[in-house]
Amino acid sequence: MMWVSLLLTDHSPSLRLLVLCDLLNRPEDDGEVRELKALQESDPLIMKFLALQNEDGSWREGEGGGATLGNIRLTAQALMALGYFGLGPEHPAVKRGAEFIFAQQQDDGSWPLVSQGKLLDGAGSRTSKDKVVLSDTKYHMIPVQTALPLLGLAWAGYATNPKSERAYDWLLEEQLPQGGWPSGRHNKKYIFAAGYRRLAHSRFGCRTNTTAAVSALALHPKRRTRQAARRGLDLLLAHEHRQAYTLGFEVARIIGAEPPRGGFTYFKRYDVAQILDLSWRIGASLEDKRVMDNVRFVKKLQNRFGLWEYQRYPEVSRWVTFDLLRSLSRLDEETDWLSTEPRTPFQPYPKKPRRF
Repeated sequence: MMWVSLLLTDHSPSLRLLVLCDLLNRPEDDGEVRELKALQESDPLIMKFLALQNEDGSWREGEGGGATLGNIRLTAQALMALGYFGLGPEHPAVKRGAEFIFAQQQDDGSWPLVSQGKLLDGAGSRTSKDKVVLSDTKYHMIPVQTALPLLGLAWAGYATNPKSERAYDWLLEEQLPQGGWPSGRHNKKYIFAAGYRRLAHSRFGCRTNTTAAVSALALHPKRRTRQAARRGLDLLLAHEHRQAYTLGFEVARIIGAEPPRGGFTYFKRYDVAQILDLSWRIGASLEDKRVMDNVRFVKKLQNRFGLWEYQRYPEVSRWVTFDLLRSLSRLDEETDWLSTEPRTPFQPYPKKPRRF
């Protein structure tokens, strides 16, 4: 249990608060919990995000950002961080950020592909006096256009907001019959995913779009345990691609250590820590051998101090450790989880059989 003292001596009051509440089960009226909540406004991690908020509630990139993301994506990313740190709808910055994102929502519940004159997939566009006009558009629908803004709102505590519910309904309408989500559509025709993000056992499934959709569903108090989320997670578990250097990447990105780059490549890395987080939220069981293999994999990487090291940014290691410990403590051995996916080796670019 050496990790307890190491995590509780971290400089971030937000991390110490999460450890007390989520790992040590301290009640909200605990004196130390109340003290840490009062100190959160002075947390350097939170202050960094709050300093980048615009007057209209949106977020801008920090120095050296270079990702050229639109305001919707940047605001959603900031809400993910603030929500992960423990701030919710009662915080004025979170409330203004959510209002900005909701103001960009379309009538059908989705968010637009166009943000600040740029298409999500990088295709061309031209600007008229009052609107952005698409030119040579390959995609007319990409699930992440809605899944990522919704993910930010869900982390910030707005999952059950009526406007968020409309976005969830839109996502479910775009789910494939096999259970995943596609790369997108050109008019009504699905577009195949590139090999590196192909979804196992799914013809048109895209791992990036499926991960984004499942992550949003996993934060909804009711939808997280329904068939749509479970089927999506089942397909993600079938990927079975475990690499030590990607462990904890999603946590590092959420708290602002890793840049939030990418459209289709946003979930290019298969982060086992993220998959374990989705597993306990959606209700996957340790009786599923794929889940148990993920648990064995991460336990082998735990060092003698009880921590998981994040090599690129060592200061993130304690956050990754907290996230993994929370997942490991909440995974159940017996649930009503049922997998229908065969365990077959996944190849991003399968070799075609020779004709002769």
